Amino acid sequence: MRKIGVLTSGGDAPGMNAAIRAVVRCGIEAGFQVYGIKRGYEGLIDGEIEELHRGSVGDIMQRGGTILKTARSKRFMEEVGFNRAVAMAEAFSLDAIVVIGGDGSMHGAVALSEAGIQTICLPGTIDNDLGYTDWTIGFDTAVNTVLEAITKVRDTSSSHERTTIIEVMGRSCGDIGLYAGLSGGAERVLVPELPVDIKEICKKIAMDSSKGKAHSLIIVCEGAAVKSADLAEEVTRVTGREARLVVLSYLQRGGSPTFKDRILATECGAKAIDILKINESESFAVGQLCEKIEAIPLKTAMSMKREFDEEKLELIDILSK
Repeated sequence: MRKIGVLTSGGDAPGMNAAIRAVVRCGIEAGFQVYGIKRGYEGLIDGEIEELHRGSVGDIMQRGGTILKTARSKRFMEEVGFNRAVAMAEAFSLDAIVVIGGDGSMHGAVALSEAGIQTICLPGTIDNDLGYTDWTIGFDTAVNTVLEAITKVRDTSSSHERTTIIEVMGRSCGDIGLYAGLSGGAERVLVPELPVDIKEICKKIAMDSSKGKAHSLIIVCEGAAVKSADLAEEVTRVTGREARLVVLSYLQRGGSPTFKDRILATECGAKAIDILKINESESFAVGQLCEKIEAIPLKTAMSMKREFDEEKLELIDILSK
């Protein structure tokens, strides 16, 4: 009987619990013993590992966050901590580990794979910044959370005839801002992938105001070239129009996952078990490509870069005129 572990690592994302549920129940159905590793790689180092049963994952699909908890582990990146993690996996006789997380978590999975532990990665991150998959688990929920905030902020922004700047997550990938801005009617979206022209933004706000536009909405991803607070100050100074800043922060990570994230997480978890049933050594990354759940060799997946969709950004500009 194969023994497999499952962990969640890095930032939490809505849908992680659905992925855990699928891994546990499909794994048990396949005849595996499934062990939950708490607090990501930190828990692996410390041996926070316990066997999971069907009942262990009951009534969790609709819950945000992760029942296994999560953490970022500096110790795992150091030789002593990493070696201890490998020794702990061997002590529990884990044949493979399913890692649910983002880019940093995948790097950890590669290291485990090179140490002889088979790993299967599921794309658990709200940022949608992994090049090998069209969508990541949690992204759809995060965008819907931002969209709900935009809708509410727009009401008060219009009433007070002001410019509102909404800061969203996206340190290196602007997809949350891009999709929320396109579906929420933003005038501008500032992303990490492209430079920012503050003068052009102020000019547009002034021109829109002269045309009788009651309010303006600008979305700034946290990794953009200009800080959202600095932009708010500059807009107020140049245009004379009040600019308020709303920082959504960790609000974007919480909440019950949408049906899209639940399905993506469930199908990715099931695919991970399908791989482990037929392959006992190679490591893979699981994701969605062209509406199909696919498995890609882990190192190949890590080398794939995501291209930013500038056409959507141009469409936002056209629609806001």
